[in-house]
Formats: sequence, structure tokens, C-alpha cells
Amino acid sequence: MSHTTMRAVGYRTSLPVGHEESLVDLELPVPEPGPHDLLVKVEAIAVNPVDYKIRQNSDPDGEAKVLGWDAAGTVVAVGEKVTSFRAGDDVYYAGALDRAGANSEYHAVDERIVALKPASLSFTEAAALPLTSLTAWEGLFEHLGLENGGLNQDGALLVTAAAGGVGSITAQLARALTSLTVVGTASRPETVQFAARMGVQHVVDHRKPLAPQLAEAVPNGLTHVFSTTNTDGNLTAYSEALRPFGRIVAIDDFDSLPIGVLKAKSISYHWEFMFTRSMFQTPDQDHQRHILTQIARLVDAGHLITTATRDLGKINAANLRKAHRILESGSAIGKITLTGF
Repeated sequence: MSHTTMRAVGYRTSLPVGHEESLVDLELPVPEPGPHDLLVKVEAIAVNPVDYKIRQNSDPDGEAKVLGWDAAGTVVAVGEKVTSFRAGDDVYYAGALDRAGANSEYHAVDERIVALKPASLSFTEAAALPLTSLTAWEGLFEHLGLENGGLNQDGALLVTAAAGGVGSITAQLARALTSLTVVGTASRPETVQFAARMGVQHVVDHRKPLAPQLAEAVPNGLTHVFSTTNTDGNLTAYSEALRPFGRIVAIDDFDSLPIGVLKAKSISYHWEFMFTRSMFQTPDQDHQRHILTQIARLVDAGHLITTATRDLGKINAANLRKAHRILESGSAIGKITLTGF
């Protein structure tokens, strides 16, 4: 590698997205890969709500902080203990929250949370998938306890914001790998249409009371809920719509939860946070590599499609500010990507 510095996008102080300095173009040293790291030349990235939440809430005190937890690119160097990859491999991954993000020309990432990218997808199409696929897979098969490939499972799954980044891949995975009826929430004609394309069989409007709509869509009741948004506001509706011994997994942020409403039906509540494994260096970190490998196989076999819907162009501060603005407005459908420097 001849370069010692690289282009990147980050921020030095927490500012509203309308401010020119909320995200800035940077010149930074190329990272040195650690023993278990890959050094990846980043070809495309995707943007997630976690990016703007960190930008708003974590002030780096003038230090350059780089965001971005979805990337696809080519391995250019490997650490001495790396066993699963070599230079030249095309990979995709979500990275770790406690390390520099991937909005940079080169990025160091632990090989245990990386997989070969789906061969049938471009870098851009692949970059849209890792964070949301890991969230969906862990939520469905680890926390909700669904059986991967169990096609005689009776029941119904509700996915909120089914046209969103996580909702759109969760619906696809549930349709591809389980026999559950998939119900999704959406409220605009374009999100209703997109949710249906993602495999949702019944769409209900999250701007109207959920319980009566759910009773009509699935008269026998829900067995599982994958809650991506407004969990605190919807918990009572979930408790009404779920059958006894139902399960809920949630991924959103809020201050408190009226969990007592779940007791009578013995409903269990679970959290899903796909950064837990890397953040706490759990012994099974490489499970994320296996999940992403299975996602790539499902994509290449035609069972899943990319959720990338809109590419904003080159990876630079102006385009990333635009991406943050769209995500903060809550109007994004599928995933927003940026490609190349």
C-alpha cells in the first residue's frame, strides 16, 4: 500500500444536520490492521439511524470521529492472525460501534464479523445489507426463537415499519425461512407497495390504532412481534394482539416501558442490538460472519433481494449530510447508499 493518508467523512462537534460542520471531509492516516483485522478498501457504504444518533449525542470534543456501520469493499491487507480472508477478497460487514466507522477510503475491521459479499450483487447493493440483516437474523432466530427453515411453524409475525431498513429485510427473511404469516405496518402508498414487495402479506396502518386492524388481519392472533419503532407506544396493542406465550423483540430507543401489560399472557420481551457481540467481545463473535455468509447464499440463490433503494452518489460530507437529513425525517424507504470517493 503506497498511501499513508486517506479521505474520510466525520465530525468534530455535535451539530444539527443543517449545519455545514455537522459532517466534514477529512484527511486521516490509513489505519494499521491489528492481528485479527482486515484492511478493506471501501467501495460503498450504507447509512443507518445509528449514524445520526451518535452524531447528535456523542460529542468528540474536537477529535475527528468517523461514522458508518455498513460497508462493502475489497481486502487489501490482513493482520498476522487472520485465517478466513486474503487480499483481493470482496467482503461486506457492519463493523463495530467502539471502533472508527467505515465512512473512509480504507477501514480496519475484525475478520470475525466480516463475510464474502454476495457474488450476484454490486458493492452498493451489498453495502445495504449487513447491519439490518444481522439485526433481523438475531432478532428472529436467536431472540424470538423461530426455527430457521421450520416450514411447519404455525403463527403470525408483526413487523413494524416494514418498508424501513430493518423491517424490509426482516419481512423477507421471515417469508424465506419460516412459514409464519407476515404482517407489516406502513402508512404511505409507496411504503405499502414496498412492504408488499418485501414479502408482507397483510399491511396495517401504523397511523391508526393497531389492535383492531390486527384482529381483522390475523383473527387467531399474533405469535411474534418484531418491533422496530414506537415500542413503548405500541406495547399495549401488542399485548392485546399477541396470543398467550407470545414473544416480542425490539430494537428502538426509549426511556421506559409499561412491561406489566405482558404478564397475564406470559408474553416474553427481548432486546436485539447487533453490536453486542463486538462491543463485549463475546466468544461467539464469529457467529456474525456465519450469519452474513448465509445471507449472501440466500441472496445469490434468489431468496432475498437487496434493500438498497437510493444511492446519493460519492462518499463525501455533502452527500452524507443529505443522507442523515433523510433518515432524521423518518421518510426513508429501504436503504440509502453512497458509492466511491
